[in-house]
Amino acid sequence: MAATPESPRLTPLPPREWSKAAGAALAPLLPPTGRPKGGNGPKGLNALGVLARYPELALAYNTFSGQVMYGSTLTPRHRELLVLRVAARRDCEYEWRQHVASAGDNGVDPDEVARVAMGTDAPEWSDLERALLRSVDELLGDALIGDETWATLAAELEERQLMDIVFTVGAYDVLAMALRTFAVPLDDDLTRP
Repeated sequence: MAATPESPRLTPLPPREWSKAAGAALAPLLPPTGRPKGGNGPKGLNALGVLARYPELALAYNTFSGQVMYGSTLTPRHRELLVLRVAARRDCEYEWRQHVASAGDNGVDPDEVARVAMGTDAPEWSDLERALLRSVDELLGDALIGDETWATLAAELEERQLMDIVFTVGAYDVLAMALRTFAVPLDDDLTRP
């Protein structure tokens, strides 16, 4: 796998330099219940600061991403397993650290996070979770969920959930490509132990 460039190719704009349109492009990323009070999770300002350079694209992507985050029919745990597996497979440190930090809030404990990076072989995964992780591997490798994996997923999930799997993997794969290609630097809140 190609190494991520060492220095940023696109420098993130600090929030004070965001245009009004760039600020408005963040609205789809807010939870439907509004901004969480005292949110201590990672803010992703460097990723948002790169997107702020192109407000029209940011609005389009953030609308899609907001649907994946807040409108998905998948459980937060299942969605998080998919995202973590994309980050691990794409070797996207920024995406990985963001989602390791939020995994616990979505029902994925630290031992499970470590297992996501290892893949589908751990015996602790349920058949459904193993199929979810395998679906990421298959989509990223061949742009197709194989018949055996599909059958396992379809036996337990509804049609919309099956669709959400594909679009969740796709959304976070695109983000991983952007973060790695633009060499978005880790935010300070992601570099702390």
